[in-house]
Amino acid sequence: MNRLLMTTTLLAFTASSTAAFAQMTAVGEGEGALNIVAWPGYVERGDSDKAYDWVTKFETDTGCKVNVKTANTSDEMVALMNEGGFDLVTASGDASLRLIAGKRVQPINTDLIPSWSKVDKRLQDGPWFTVDGQHFGVPYQWGPNVLMYNTNVFKEAPKSWNVVFETMDLPDGKPNKGRVQAYDGPIYIADAALYLMKHKPELGITSPYELNEDQYKAALDLLRGQRELVSRYWHDAMIQVDDFKNEGVVASGSWPFQVNMLIADKQPIASTIPEEGATGWADTTMMEADAAHPNCAYKWMEHTLSSNLQSDLSVWFGSNPVVPEACTDKSGMQTKEGCTANGMDDFDKIRFWTTPVANCSQGQGACVPYYRWVSDYIGVIGGR
Repeated sequence: MNRLLMTTTLLAFTASSTAAFAQMTAVGEGEGALNIVAWPGYVERGDSDKAYDWVTKFETDTGCKVNVKTANTSDEMVALMNEGGFDLVTASGDASLRLIAGKRVQPINTDLIPSWSKVDKRLQDGPWFTVDGQHFGVPYQWGPNVLMYNTNVFKEAPKSWNVVFETMDLPDGKPNKGRVQAYDGPIYIADAALYLMKHKPELGITSPYELNEDQYKAALDLLRGQRELVSRYWHDAMIQVDDFKNEGVVASGSWPFQVNMLIADKQPIASTIPEEGATGWADTTMMEADAAHPNCAYKWMEHTLSSNLQSDLSVWFGSNPVVPEACTDKSGMQTKEGCTANGMDDFDKIRFWTTPVANCSQGQGACVPYYRWVSDYIGVIGGR
C-alpha cells in the first residue's frame, strides 16, 4: 500500500533546516514542460468538461507543457515526491510539513508571485506550509471534509457525525451497518478525535491533531467500533461516487468534489457540516527541491492565483478560492452564494489537516507522533 512508502518520522524544524535552500531571484523563460502531482479535478484542461480548462491557455502563453499525475491520498503524494521527477505538488496540510521536513520541497520567493497580495490573509502564513517565516508554497484551494448523505434516507440533514461512528438505525428504519464509509488515510484519526471533543469532553482534547496517549486510545477505540459499520474505506473519489450510486452507501465523510459530481448526475445527494464541525484541507502548490522546470513552476504558481482560475476551480471542485475576490468579481463562474455554499463562511468551524508531531504545543505533554497514526490506522482497517 502506498501509505507504507511514506516518511514515518518528522524532523525538528529549525532555521538551519531551511537555510540550505537558495531561493530564486528572478523568473526567466519557461523550460517547455511542467510536471505536477495533483488531486483529481485540480488541474483541468477541458477533458472532463470543455467549460473547465485552465491549462490550455497557460500552455499557449508560456510554452510550458503541463503533465499531471493524480494522487488520491496525501500519502501517495508524499511517495511520488520522494520518488522524484515532479516539479509541483498540490499538497494538503497532512503532507506539506512532511515534505518540508524531508527537504523534498523548497521555499518560495513570494516577491516573484505578483498576485501574492491577493491571497486570503487567513491563509498567507498558514502553519501547514510556513516554517521559520519561510513560505514553502502558494495556497491553492481550501474546504471542509463534509458529511455526504442520501436525501432519500435523510429527509433532513444529519445533525451529527454519529451516523457514521455509532451503531444505529437510520431515518429509513434500516441499520447503518454496511451503508457508511470512512476515509482510507491515517489522518482520519483526527475525525474521530474531533467527534470525541464534543461527545467525551472529559478527555480534554483541544486539537484533533495533538493527542496524548489516553486521547489517542479513545480515538482508536471509536474507529475500531466503526469498522464493524464501514462497507469500504475509500480513497478514490470516483469509486466513492459509484458506491453512492450503485452500492447502497448512504453516508460518509467526503469532499465537495464527489458531492457536486453526484448532484450533477441528478443523484439524491446533499452534504452538511454537522454540529461537531469538520476537518478540512487547505492545499498548497509546493515546488520540488530539485525541480527541473523552476521557471515554468513559478509561472504556474502565479497563474493559479488568477481570479478566473480560482473562480472556475472552486465551482468545479466545490472548494473555496484562496483569492476571495474570485467569489464576487464575476471573472469566472463562481458567485458569492456559491462560495457560501462551499463553506467560505465556515472557516472557523474547520480544523485544517496538519501533520501530527510528537511535541504538543498546548502544554499537555507528549503527543502521539504521526508514524504511529500510520501503523495503528492500518491495524484498525485490518481488524486489529
